[in-house]
Amino acid sequence: MLGDKIGEMSGKISLQRVLSNVGGGPKMETSFQANGTLLGTSVRETGTYWTVVRPDGTLYGEGQGVMVTKAGKMATWTGHGVGTMKKDGTATYRGAIYFQTTPPQLSRLNKVAVVFEYEVDADGNTRSEYWEWK
Repeated sequence: MLGDKIGEMSGKISLQRVLSNVGGGPKMETSFQANGTLLGTSVRETGTYWTVVRPDGTLYGEGQGVMVTKAGKMATWTGHGVGTMKKDGTATYRGAIYFQTTPPQLSRLNKVAVVFEYEVDADGNTRSEYWEWK
């Protein structure tokens, strides 16, 4: 069951590169940095994901990242998602991430899947929202 909204972030793409061609399309790697809140805690996020364009034109990607609280405590995540790209260069993804964390204020994330919506605009600005999936 989809639970409460537990966070949101906004940031900027910091790096993109082509890794290889897969089935005629490129495999792109993207790194980003973002700031926001997760379970009411302020965090800074750094993440990297790769994306391939599937034969039907949709996107599939997998990634990993780290979120650091202002107190220097870390939460790591891995995830995957599917998305679409528009002609203007914007892309949207929907998927799930899975956390490993020790800070008490974030520890409940170790027991759930977190579903997300992630958007990137043509200028490389990112925005994501997170919900707990119980």
